[in-house]
Amino acid sequence: MSLPLKFVNNTIEDYAMQVTFDPREGTGKVVYNLSLVDDKDLETSISIFKDAYKSGICVSGLVRFIEAGKKIGDLVVPQGQTAIITMCSSTLDGILLKKGVPLNPIGGGVVEIERRIPRRFTHIILYEHTTIDPLQVLISQEITSITSVMRKGSGNILANIRQCHMEAEALIGEVMDDLAGSSFSGILDVGLPNTPTLGVAVDPQYMGIVAVGGTNPIAAIREDGVNVVTHAIKGLMEADTMIEILDY
Repeated sequence: MSLPLKFVNNTIEDYAMQVTFDPREGTGKVVYNLSLVDDKDLETSISIFKDAYKSGICVSGLVRFIEAGKKIGDLVVPQGQTAIITMCSSTLDGILLKKGVPLNPIGGGVVEIERRIPRRFTHIILYEHTTIDPLQVLISQEITSITSVMRKGSGNILANIRQCHMEAEALIGEVMDDLAGSSFSGILDVGLPNTPTLGVAVDPQYMGIVAVGGTNPIAAIREDGVNVVTHAIKGLMEADTMIEILDY
């Protein structure tokens, strides 16, 4: 008997329920993405990641590097490569759920940035209609211009959106306060109730919250010509096993 397909919204919900991250303490489980780069490109990749973080287009500066031969989840890092572990923005869904905020993940896509201000989604893939993470797909389409955003303040970056019930607006405000000054810095926009957020419609009595994509620094590395293989929404990891990229 074949197993039913598992769509990305179900995967996000499964992992979000297991998130224990406390942004005030900087401890607990977060959802992570895993990317593989050749060892010869590691130094360049770290430099680009640092620049991306300084530009404010990363979910978090937390990162972990795993060398060849070591196992992470169900994957053994191949010889000649290093795994780069970054925080996935699905961690935000877990933080919101932990606070008691009812939410539904909507989708991931590309957001147009103009003079460092987010304008609108230009592309979006709905989570309920795909079994592959949208940002992983969009990276392969080469339609981002993250390096341009880093250098000039305008271009296209990866982002995702979820909708939260408007009755939880006060709780959402508390979460935003908790995130201020924490290692999670990826909130791009918080919409008004019953109003499209960056051009994406929300259900009646809901409001949209947009977070930058956790794979933005990886997409920037790819734009520089580095060969990268990405596994988005890969698993859960304790935040205190990661370090700030600027300290590396």
